Amino acid sequence: MKAMKLGELNMPIKQSPKEIAPQLLAYVGDAVYEIYVRYHLLARGVLKPSRLQKEAVRYVSASAQAFAIRALENSLTEEEQWIFKRGRNAKTGSVPRNARVVDYRYSTGMEALIGFLYLSGAEERLDVVIKKILDKIEEGD
Repeated sequence: MKAMKLGELNMPIKQSPKEIAPQLLAYVGDAVYEIYVRYHLLARGVLKPSRLQKEAVRYVSASAQAFAIRALENSLTEEEQWIFKRGRNAKTGSVPRNARVVDYRYSTGMEALIGFLYLSGAEERLDVVIKKILDKIEEGD
Protein backbone atom coordinates (compact mmCIF):
# COMPACT_ATOMS: atom_id res chain seq x y z
CA MET A 1 0.00 0.00 0.00
CA LYS A 2 1.43 3.37 -0.98
CA ALA A 3 1.35 6.29 1.45
CA MET A 4 -1.29 8.88 0.71
CA LYS A 5 -0.03 12.34 -0.22
CA LEU A 6 -1.96 15.53 0.20
CA GLY A 7 -0.09 17.24 -2.59
CA GLU A 8 1.89 20.42 -2.43
CA LEU A 9 0.14 22.66 0.07
CA ASN A 10 2.85 25.35 0.05
CA MET A 11 2.32 25.68 3.79
CA PRO A 12 5.18 23.94 5.60
CA ILE A 13 4.65 23.03 9.23
CA LYS A 14 6.63 25.48 11.32
CA GLN A 15 7.87 22.95 13.85
CA SER A 16 9.42 19.53 13.82
CA PRO A 17 6.90 16.68 14.17
CA LYS A 18 8.74 15.76 17.42
CA GLU A 19 7.71 19.14 18.85
CA ILE A 20 4.02 18.86 17.96
CA ALA A 21 1.68 18.09 20.85
CA PRO A 22 0.76 14.39 20.94
CA GLN A 23 -2.96 15.23 20.78
CA LEU A 24 -2.36 17.02 17.48
CA LEU A 25 -0.29 14.13 16.15
CA ALA A 26 -3.17 11.81 17.07
CA TYR A 27 -5.64 14.14 15.33
CA VAL A 28 -3.65 13.89 12.10
CA GLY A 29 -2.95 10.19 12.62
CA ASP A 30 -6.65 9.43 13.03
CA ALA A 31 -7.39 10.97 9.63
CA VAL A 32 -4.46 9.24 7.91
CA TYR A 33 -5.38 5.88 9.44
CA GLU A 34 -9.02 6.29 8.35
CA ILE A 35 -7.89 6.82 4.75
CA TYR A 36 -5.71 3.71 4.88
CA VAL A 37 -8.59 1.66 6.31
CA ARG A 38 -10.99 2.82 3.60
CA TYR A 39 -8.43 2.12 0.89
CA HIS A 40 -7.73 -1.32 2.40
CA LEU A 41 -11.43 -2.20 2.39
CA LEU A 42 -11.94 -0.99 -1.18
CA ALA A 43 -8.92 -3.01 -2.28
CA ARG A 44 -10.47 -6.07 -0.63
CA GLY A 45 -13.61 -5.57 -2.71
CA VAL A 46 -15.90 -4.01 -0.14
CA LEU A 47 -17.83 -1.65 -2.42
CA LYS A 48 -21.19 -0.98 -0.77
CA PRO A 49 -21.16 2.13 1.45
CA SER A 50 -23.22 0.51 4.22
CA ARG A 51 -20.89 -2.49 4.32
CA LEU A 52 -17.83 -0.24 4.16
CA GLN A 53 -18.95 1.53 7.31
CA LYS A 54 -19.62 -1.73 9.17
CA GLU A 55 -16.28 -3.19 8.12
CA ALA A 56 -14.37 -0.01 8.97
CA VAL A 57 -15.58 -0.15 12.58
CA ARG A 58 -13.55 -3.35 13.03
CA TYR A 59 -10.37 -1.40 12.33
CA VAL A 60 -11.04 1.98 13.90
CA SER A 61 -12.47 1.00 17.28
CA ALA A 62 -10.31 1.84 20.28
CA SER A 63 -10.21 -1.82 21.34
CA ALA A 64 -9.03 -3.02 17.91
CA GLN A 65 -6.36 -0.33 17.69
CA ALA A 66 -5.20 -1.04 21.25
CA PHE A 67 -5.01 -4.77 20.50
CA ALA A 68 -2.89 -4.15 17.39
CA ILE A 69 -0.47 -1.63 18.88
CA ARG A 70 0.11 -3.78 21.97
CA ALA A 71 1.16 -6.63 19.67
CA LEU A 72 3.50 -4.35 17.70
CA GLU A 73 4.87 -2.17 20.49
CA ASN A 74 8.12 -4.13 20.88
CA SER A 75 8.86 -3.96 17.15
CA LEU A 76 8.83 -0.15 17.13
CA THR A 77 12.07 1.83 17.05
CA GLU A 78 13.08 3.74 20.18
CA GLU A 79 11.87 6.98 18.63
CA GLU A 80 8.55 5.43 17.62
CA GLN A 81 8.08 4.00 21.12
CA TRP A 82 8.75 7.46 22.57
CA ILE A 83 6.14 9.05 20.29
CA PHE A 84 3.65 6.26 21.00
CA LYS A 85 4.10 6.67 24.77
CA ARG A 86 3.72 10.45 24.52
CA GLY A 87 0.40 9.91 22.74
CA ARG A 88 -0.73 7.16 25.10
CA ASN A 89 0.03 9.28 28.18
CA ALA A 90 -1.37 12.57 26.85
CA LYS A 91 -4.38 14.13 28.50
CA THR A 92 -7.17 13.72 25.97
CA GLY A 93 -10.18 15.02 27.83
CA SER A 94 -13.15 12.71 27.53
CA VAL A 95 -13.23 9.03 26.61
CA PRO A 96 -15.97 7.66 24.32
CA ARG A 97 -18.68 5.77 26.19
CA ASN A 98 -18.09 2.57 24.25
CA ALA A 99 -14.33 2.43 24.97
CA ARG A 100 -12.30 1.38 27.98
CA VAL A 101 -9.98 4.14 29.20
CA VAL A 102 -6.86 1.99 28.76
CA ASP A 103 -7.84 1.02 25.20
CA TYR A 104 -8.58 4.63 24.33
CA ARG A 105 -5.17 5.71 25.58
CA TYR A 106 -3.40 3.01 23.58
CA SER A 107 -5.36 3.89 20.45
CA THR A 108 -4.46 7.56 20.93
CA GLY A 109 -0.81 6.53 21.16
CA MET A 110 -1.15 4.55 17.94
CA GLU A 111 -2.76 7.50 16.17
CA ALA A 112 -0.02 9.84 17.46
CA LEU A 113 2.59 7.49 16.01
CA ILE A 114 0.82 7.41 12.65
CA GLY A 115 0.52 11.22 12.65
CA PHE A 116 4.20 11.52 13.49
CA LEU A 117 5.29 9.15 10.72
CA TYR A 118 3.06 10.93 8.22
CA LEU A 119 4.23 14.43 9.13
CA SER A 120 7.85 13.26 9.17
CA GLY A 121 7.51 12.07 5.58
CA ALA A 122 8.44 8.50 6.57
CA GLU A 123 6.16 7.02 3.90
CA GLU A 124 7.75 3.57 3.71
CA ARG A 125 7.75 3.13 7.48
CA LEU A 126 4.18 4.42 7.68
CA ASP A 127 3.12 1.81 5.12
CA VAL A 128 4.88 -0.97 7.07
CA VAL A 129 3.41 0.03 10.44
CA ILE A 130 -0.14 0.43 9.13
CA LYS A 131 0.04 -2.86 7.23
CA LYS A 132 1.13 -4.61 10.45
CA ILE A 133 -1.73 -2.95 12.34
CA LEU A 134 -4.32 -3.98 9.74
CA ASP A 135 -2.94 -7.53 9.62
CA LYS A 136 -2.96 -7.84 13.41
CA ILE A 137 -6.57 -6.66 13.62
CA GLU A 138 -7.60 -9.20 10.97
CA GLU A 139 -5.75 -11.96 12.87
CA GLY A 140 -7.57 -10.99 16.07
CA ASP A 141 -11.02 -11.59 14.61
